[in-house]
Amino acid sequence: MNYDFQFGAVFAAWPLLLQGTWTTIELSFLAMVLGLGVAIACAWGKTAGPAPLRFVINAYIELIRNTPFLVQLFFFFFALPALGLRWSAHTAALTAMVVNLGAYATEIIRAGIESIPKGQIEAGLALSLKRHEIFRFVILKPALKAIYPALTSQFILLMLSSSVVSVISADDLTSVAANLQSQTFRSFEIYIVVAVIYLALAMGFSALFRQIYRRALNYPDRR
Repeated sequence: MNYDFQFGAVFAAWPLLLQGTWTTIELSFLAMVLGLGVAIACAWGKTAGPAPLRFVINAYIELIRNTPFLVQLFFFFFALPALGLRWSAHTAALTAMVVNLGAYATEIIRAGIESIPKGQIEAGLALSLKRHEIFRFVILKPALKAIYPALTSQFILLMLSSSVVSVISADDLTSVAANLQSQTFRSFEIYIVVAVIYLALAMGFSALFRQIYRRALNYPDRR
């Protein structure tokens, strides 16, 4: 194969690549935080809420888990504006990512909550803890420790899936790469660099999650 590698045009556009990388990090981090909040609320509602609330949450989970993320993204960016809700590509992408992560993470957190022995909850009641204190300290924290690997894997998958938002012209890393490719026609070099950046992001998030585990969840499990 006689291919002349020319990375000069790619490296010359490093400010654009850096900006796209930052947008990807920002979108992913915000979606992780907000999606985790949605998931915790839905997991609580599914395990302890009234029947109508459980029905709504189950319908939300089934709808999101059984439709493609690309279709969900198009719904938020193209369908909702037709009803009068207009927002930027960045906001639509963030909303779609939060909604998507919330559905998947709800089931992960629910499994963790249901793994907590009832005896621990009864002990919390015996100590006169309030219900929100029992949920926070007796149920949620041990549950998060139990499902932490699965949850962080879902976070990293979300970050990698964020590349899809380029189809609605959100200025993420993949969108920047597509624009550079159309200008330089150096597809091979551009996507090699982009693949390396995504790999570095995944490894960086993994290292961050390990640090969070060591600082917040690395305590003896005496169950």
